[in-house]
Amino acid sequence: MTDHDAIVIGGGQAGLAAARALRTHGLQPVVLEAGAEPVGSWPRYYDSLTLFSPARYSSLPGLPFPGDPEHYPHRDEVIDYLRTYAGCLDADIRTHHRVDTVTRDDGVFTVHGAGTTLSAPVVIAASGGFSRPHRPALSGLDTFTGTVLHSSDYREPSPFAGQRIVVVGAGNSAVQIATELADHAHVTLATRTPIKFAPQRPLGRDVHFWSAAIGFDHLPIGHLLRTPPTSPVNDPGRYRAAVHAGRPDQRRMFTTIEGNEVVWPDGKRETVDTILLATGFQPGLSYLDSLGALDTTGHPRHNRGLSTTHSGLGYVGLEWQRSFASATLRGVGRDAEYVVKRLPLSRNAARAKCCQPARA
Repeated sequence: MTDHDAIVIGGGQAGLAAARALRTHGLQPVVLEAGAEPVGSWPRYYDSLTLFSPARYSSLPGLPFPGDPEHYPHRDEVIDYLRTYAGCLDADIRTHHRVDTVTRDDGVFTVHGAGTTLSAPVVIAASGGFSRPHRPALSGLDTFTGTVLHSSDYREPSPFAGQRIVVVGAGNSAVQIATELADHAHVTLATRTPIKFAPQRPLGRDVHFWSAAIGFDHLPIGHLLRTPPTSPVNDPGRYRAAVHAGRPDQRRMFTTIEGNEVVWPDGKRETVDTILLATGFQPGLSYLDSLGALDTTGHPRHNRGLSTTHSGLGYVGLEWQRSFASATLRGVGRDAEYVVKRLPLSRNAARAKCCQPARA
């Protein structure tokens, strides 16, 4: 006997998509969210964050993103959208419920948290592929006498006015943050390889239009990639120009750090106030450690979101879980449906009452 049909760990976009898929298939899941609201990590992202995908391509199943379909939603719009989605989902969503560990006995999972123990035959880990900041082992970083931040700690540029800053990274967040900071400070982008830019609107249409048109978003190739490719920086026109103008400038990665100085590949040394690591995130799934469901790097052992170690355990929201779009607003719904269809479910008569697919 179990407490629930299914337990979803994480109440952000992946968890909400998983809950909807479970409801659509007749289950009554409980969603456990560590934060104060079922909006995932979005409130912790930097203030100026704007999606690189238009609203038309930034929706969860059953609820189109509001406003002009061609506008690029701001961070706060995404938060409001997720609040609305959670409110109409007709699911048992419990906030301030952090999961510490998951165990399994005789086919039943037990989820343990502070003062909470719940059981179910099915668990979907949807705490996101971006919940644990990745801090690379850079030579001398641990002894740097200046300030070290991860992009997850950055909010807005005013506290850094007049500083000498090195931003480590070559992705969208690195370039967006470095360009914003460059109006207030002397900023360098330190990268191992040259930054690759891609026009955001080739031939007058957003790149996501072309990705959807050729079917790239839907290609289930994530499980075939040993090392997922690095995505180019989506450039609406200002980022490539800013880097080429030296605001920020780009240099090859420094070789080491000594005290408050970085040493560049040509041997030159430079005093730096702040090193900002825009080096991405890793899955935050440590609550599955005791199950043996993770590999030595903390990544789940899975095939397209289905655990290869435990029947009844699924994942939603991992980067390249099935496709290029897997960890995005537009992609988690497809992955959630794929996973839920293949889990061993005991269906009830319930059906999702809202967030139904919009009719044309």
